[in-house]
Amino acid sequence: MLYLKAVRCYNEEKLIRKGKFFMKISDYATGLQHLGIPTKDMAETLLFYSELGFEIAHATKNEATGQAVNFLKLGNLVIEAYESDDAAMCCGGIEHVAIDVTDIEAVYDIICKRDLNTLNDEIHFLPFWENGVKFFTIEGPNKEKVEFSQYL
Repeated sequence: MLYLKAVRCYNEEKLIRKGKFFMKISDYATGLQHLGIPTKDMAETLLFYSELGFEIAHATKNEATGQAVNFLKLGNLVIEAYESDDAAMCCGGIEHVAIDVTDIEAVYDIICKRDLNTLNDEIHFLPFWENGVKFFTIEGPNKEKVEFSQYL
């Protein structure tokens, strides 16, 4: 814990010296929004997670590909199961972790100012849920994808 505080203080000092005074992402993040799991067999995925007690909270299709997307909910845990021919089908197959944010533009600005937009992604819109969702994705040091997402 002390090591993490030292790293954070060092990084904040480095950014301040570069003239990049910043807000913290934690000022906008409210917690885990969902885990993204690609699947080659949506019916099997829905059956499996329903056996675990998950219910379909939102079902839609990816307009670009026509493939099914289902948000499965159990308590406060949400899994985004989506059809993909590229599903890993192995341990470690979770494709992304999405962090729920209250201001996607502010978080995007922070990420870019900190040179963390490793995928050079932009803010996207999808017509999911009642009013849509805006999101963008970065890549972590272990090639994991971290999505920042705001329900509209």
